[in-house]
Amino acid sequence: MRAAEARYPGYPDTVPELMERAGGRAAELALSLWPDAQRWTLVCGGGSNGGDGRVMAERLVAAGREAKVVDAKASEHELGEPDVIVDALFGTGFSGEPRADAAALIEAMNAASAPVFAIDLPSGVDASTGEVAGAAVRADATVTFHGTKVGLAVAPGRFHAGDVHVADIGLEPVATETSLVTRAIVDEVPRRGRGDNKYTAGHVLVVGGSRGMTGAAALSARAALRADAGYVTIAAPAESLPVLEALVLEAVKRPLEQAFEAAARANALALGPGLGRDPKAKELVRRLLAEVELPAVVDADALFELEPGDWPAPRVLTPHEGELGRLLGRDSKEIAAHRLASVREAAERFRAVVVLKGEDTLVAAPGAGVLVVALGLPSLATAGTGDVLTGITGAFLAKGMEPQRAAAAAAAVQQLAAHAAPQRAGLVAGDLIDALPRVLGV
Repeated sequence: MRAAEARYPGYPDTVPELMERAGGRAAELALSLWPDAQRWTLVCGGGSNGGDGRVMAERLVAAGREAKVVDAKASEHELGEPDVIVDALFGTGFSGEPRADAAALIEAMNAASAPVFAIDLPSGVDASTGEVAGAAVRADATVTFHGTKVGLAVAPGRFHAGDVHVADIGLEPVATETSLVTRAIVDEVPRRGRGDNKYTAGHVLVVGGSRGMTGAAALSARAALRADAGYVTIAAPAESLPVLEALVLEAVKRPLEQAFEAAARANALALGPGLGRDPKAKELVRRLLAEVELPAVVDADALFELEPGDWPAPRVLTPHEGELGRLLGRDSKEIAAHRLASVREAAERFRAVVVLKGEDTLVAAPGAGVLVVALGLPSLATAGTGDVLTGITGAFLAKGMEPQRAAAAAAAVQQLAAHAAPQRAGLVAGDLIDALPRVLGV
């Protein structure tokens, strides 16, 4: 946003029509969301965000509504009893923790019975990171200008924004370091051609499935197959093979001791689902990552006590917040509070693609920007969905996709499968697998 506005020296004073457009668009949207609201209180700060709010107040009055403007020093009693509260306190330049008086006003907005409409982003949210250091508005809806801000897509900021609406105010688009992934990435996934066979369509080797955890390896293998891999092999402990024979008919099964031999024929590794954490398993992970010259997705038990290495091929690590916390020596709460910074740090430390899972899945690569995948539903918060993501990622790596794009595409496909599945409540990981062909159109 700063780069886009930099093309207008002296903004907003030299280009007042941009503020007029912003305030006008905000008023139009708010009136469409709450057409019966008569009394409006607008909390306006001293910057351009507050200016947008004051323009909005003028438009509301012109539309026959009562619009009360209060400034950042107002007390909670000055909010009155409006039908809608408009948050125009802080804008995209805000970072850190609000001062005590502003924090009290934010808490008063949150405590009010009226819905809250945020201009550009909820006050207290860092627009560039999504971080929330102190009090932050919890909006029912947010209007943001020009494009979605990082803080509206990345947690915890995304959980403060409510329904986000993007309004065009005539700024020219510019390149961004952090990018929001759309459904269009699905079109990048290679599909089988007429000349392909089961080997050229992508061969994934899944390594895992210890006793009592065969389901994890089975989910990854089935997901890889439904993500259009032509061939899947599972390398698992000998005592698990009979169970896996029954769970995944289409996959070839090999004893864990033959993992290196099986890797010689594969195009990608899916390492870790249900593998276990005993010393033998940890040594196998270390050796596979150090010696096998295939792209690999590393998840679950394979992430346990993982150390950076001089790996001979691309590695995609897929931790949740707790696992990333262990990899970086931090508490999971710290990772949750600083998701963007944490995933970037991990990508540089491990010199690998790192996928920080969550409602806003973040895909970082060393020396590159971060891709944000936020297409899913709350129903994805269930056991086994990480194993499904591992299998999809393995399939896309086996098809030859660039690792960061493969990981982002896999996350997008998994999230879109939640929409394609008939279930909302009670969704299980296997439901996602069944929906994958519909998402991919295969």
